Amino acid sequence: MDPEEVATPEAFERDPVRVWRWHREMRQLVLRTLPNPAHRALAELERAYEEFTIITQNVDGLHQRAGSRKVVEVHGNILRDRCSKCGKVEDSGFWELDVPPKCECGGVFRPDVVWFGEPLPREAWEEAERVARGCDVFLLVGTSASVYPAALLPRMAKEAGAYLVEVNLGPTDATVFVDRSVFGRAGEVVPALVEAVLEGT
Repeated sequence: MDPEEVATPEAFERDPVRVWRWHREMRQLVLRTLPNPAHRALAELERAYEEFTIITQNVDGLHQRAGSRKVVEVHGNILRDRCSKCGKVEDSGFWELDVPPKCECGGVFRPDVVWFGEPLPREAWEEAERVARGCDVFLLVGTSASVYPAALLPRMAKEAGAYLVEVNLGPTDATVFVDRSVFGRAGEVVPALVEAVLEGT
């Protein structure tokens, strides 16, 4: 199914049950997925550096499941729900329900993710900007650097004087302005980079 058919506010308004069921399938897929070596290596880096923060466009919660604690989710998290009326957020206990549950206020719960056509959560975006503008090193992993406004973050970091390193399978929109590109699979490259950093090389 085309995500743009079921991941918009309009689709939810038109057919909330269909949208809910599609997201339920995505949740079940996420819950069957395990963090990879890159997720675990980044969690290890956070344990070594107090100021280390992850900014992610992913909505799967795998960074947290790998052990990361300082995670800014600019696109939300599919394992949470948010009331479409009052905005109340719940760590979803509704995964198995066949229809979206109702909030105490009378609104309907929806997945706490950013759908097509929606703005990013203000608090998460402000925190992401603060981190980007204040970091010494900005590591881009597995992103095309073409989805806005998140793609602005590495440019903000660069303008503020950060050293930029990208890890990807090949060139991206950020390749022209990063300081170093390392091409390869994140699950192989990131652990090696983290090991080198922790060894002081």
